[in-house]
This record gives sequence, C-alpha cells and structure tokens, in this order.
Amino acid sequence: MRSVSNFAMRGLNGFAGRLSRLAGAGLAAALFFAPLTSALTAEVNIYSARKEVLIKPLLDAFTAETGIAVNLVSGKADALLQRLEREGANSPADVLLTTDAGRLVRANQAGLLQVTPTAALTAAIPAQYRDPAGAWFGLSLRARPIMYAVDRVSSAELSTYAALAGPQWAGRVCVRSSNNIYNQSMLAAFIDHQGVAKTEVWATRMVANFARKPQGGDRDQIRAVAAGECDVALANTYYLARLATSDKEADRTVAAQVAVFWPDQNGHGVHVNISGAGVTASAGNVANAIRFIEFLAGDIAQQTYAEVVNEYPVTPGVPWSDVVATWGTFKADDLNLTVLGENNAEAVRIADRAGWQ
Repeated sequence: MRSVSNFAMRGLNGFAGRLSRLAGAGLAAALFFAPLTSALTAEVNIYSARKEVLIKPLLDAFTAETGIAVNLVSGKADALLQRLEREGANSPADVLLTTDAGRLVRANQAGLLQVTPTAALTAAIPAQYRDPAGAWFGLSLRARPIMYAVDRVSSAELSTYAALAGPQWAGRVCVRSSNNIYNQSMLAAFIDHQGVAKTEVWATRMVANFARKPQGGDRDQIRAVAAGECDVALANTYYLARLATSDKEADRTVAAQVAVFWPDQNGHGVHVNISGAGVTASAGNVANAIRFIEFLAGDIAQQTYAEVVNEYPVTPGVPWSDVVATWGTFKADDLNLTVLGENNAEAVRIADRAGWQ
C-alpha cells in the first residue's frame, strides 16, 4: 500500500494554515510544533471510495494528531466491496470508507464489517445515521432535493417528490439512471414510507415524465436544467455546490440558473443519505481503525466535510459551508438508514418494472 500521510516533511506549513482556518490558531500551532519522527510505526489501512483530493486533508490531520500513518487504497465503491470479498480474511484493509448507506449495509450483510461501537461514536452520530449494532457509522450527510430552473419554474409549483409524477411535469424531469445507488436508496426509503405498490406507481409515472433517457451523473442533470433540456431534476446538493464554487466561469453560470427546493417539508422530509465507514472483519489494526473513525466524527474532520466537500456534517452543531448555508434549513427524513440497504433489492426490481433504465 502507498502511504499518503507522512506529509510532515513536505508542506507542513500549508497544512498548519488549513488547520488554523478550521480549528483555530491555537490547535494548529500545537500540531505544528509537535515532535515529528521520520518514520511512523503505528498505521491504519484504508480502502476508500472517496476521491483522494477530498479525503487527503483528513488523513493528514489524523496523522498529525495521532502519529498513526495512513495507508490508502482508493477505488470505485462497488469495486472495493468486491475486492474485500475476494481477499476475505487475508485483506489488509482495516477500514472501509465509502458512500451511501446502501453499500455499508451490503458490506455488513456480506460479513465484511465487524461490530465496533464506542461511546464517542454513539454520542457524536445521531442514531438514524449509524448501524444499530455498531458495524458502520455515517460521517457526512448528503441531501437529494429537487433542483429547478429559476427562469422557468416557480417554487410555488413545487411541493413533494410525489407531485413530480403528476401530469404537469410531463417531459420536464431529469434524473440519472436507476443503476446508480443514490436513486436506488431513494426508492428504498419510499418503500419504507409507503410500500411497494405506491412506490412502483410513482416510479412508473416519473419515467413517463422524463425529458430524456437517464444519462450522466448528478452534475449532468443540473447542467441539463440550466440548458433547458428539462425544468427540474433530482440531485445531491454538493454537486450544485461544486459547480457554484468552481474556478470555471461556465460552471458558476450553470449553478446561478438553478435553485434548490426542499420537498416534503410537511411530510417525511427530504431524502438524505451518508458517506460513512466501518472497521473491516479482517482488520489487523482494530484500535487504530476505531480511532480513525472517531477522528472523522470529530469537529476538525466534520468542518472539513462541510467546508471542503460541501456536504452536511453528521454531527449536530457544526457549521455548514457558506454556499450550502444559502439554501436554507430543511426537515430531513429521519428513518434509520439501514432501511436503504434492506430495501435495495426491491427498489431495483421496482425501477426495472417501471422502465427506469
């Protein structure tokens, strides 16, 4: 594995500046002047589905605070699950860091995670965002609301997810493929709230309202709204935030043409999901793995999730990023996210029957 955390000898000044902004100059100075060693003996091995450019500041901060070196393997989320299964008890991974509760539940059902509840994680993470037994823990929240064209749609026309399946939205909706787990998890949540039959009716009517065959990722749906290919889309908010804060003028122009609407505020609330982590069943560095996950649930990491990644912190009370805060507060669905994995297979079948490709 390749170590990405022995950063101290190559750019510590820049990292101390980041910590100063996130945690206050006092903590940054303490870390900056802490004794350094050229070789770190304690380690933890991470399989991560998060982009390295986003997660690396967190890994560096963890090493600075604990002296534990982080060995990182990055990859696609499903590929990492398959790799863990192939490696079995011989896997060197200590922590699986991935996106979507559905994948974490799948990993747990496959016996790839072990139960490691701690008082710190139980206190920091609300119950609906962690496995009840302690096999996995949510570390950041991602909301999936309605996004709409500000020049063609009034917020007064919008209300609920269910209403998007109405005839007034025929040919006006964009959303990515049902092969994507974000949409599978959304359907899984709907199954829990209203049952299979009603969810299938909704999915079928949504397909009839599609402006085009599903294609691309969430950013592509937002761009399609801005381009006039559709009037509304379902997408995770951090994709809009990345467009809004991009160094490319074209991206910022796209973001300015799209607004966020929080559906179902008088009902179950906005569909939310997580990125999260669990200690692998094969872990050889269990204590370090637990310490790493606890660190990610702490204030410094939670502020990084907010300010750098533009996701919602899972720990209550941590401020949101400036761009995210402009969209206002909202009521989130509070169902326990284990449901997203438990209902995944049925969600896939519903999407197939509805013709949601």
